[in-house]
Amino acid sequence: MVGLARQKLGTPLGQKLFRYSMTSVVAVLVSNACILFFVGVLNMGVILASTLSTTIATIPSYHLNRKWAWGKDGKSHLWREVLPFWALALLGWAFSTVAVAVADAFAKHHDLTHTARTLLIGAVYFGAFGVLWVGKFVIFNRLMFVPHSHHSSHGDSVRTGIAESVEVA
Repeated sequence: MVGLARQKLGTPLGQKLFRYSMTSVVAVLVSNACILFFVGVLNMGVILASTLSTTIATIPSYHLNRKWAWGKDGKSHLWREVLPFWALALLGWAFSTVAVAVADAFAKHHDLTHTARTLLIGAVYFGAFGVLWVGKFVIFNRLMFVPHSHHSSHGDSVRTGIAESVEVA
């Protein structure tokens, strides 16, 4: 199993998946640190906290994904890269905001301590973005950060390996 994982990570698609994963770690650390700070320290409402956390984390996430994970350089394309990326961030924000609002209502209904409430909100926020992680990889790889020559037969063979790489992860 470990040998198979190493073999898959040695492929171009495997390297992309690895770099996307590491970029996701950065985004998760930034966004979760923000939401824990906003809710736990500043006692901010969860909707505003989720909004700010997602917005702050999306900025480094975009640049790391585009430049490091997919190796794109030069000017970003507004319609093919920037707006779709922010649309996905908006989807993540909406999903996570609903999730943390439900968690917050649960915490208040069950009279959880401030610390327990904060930790629950952080865990739910983390989980909500985890649900979207695989779908975003497929969208980034197949639609957004596709090189112009990606439509060749080589691009088709790279695309067919997505399911195999996702299974290894």
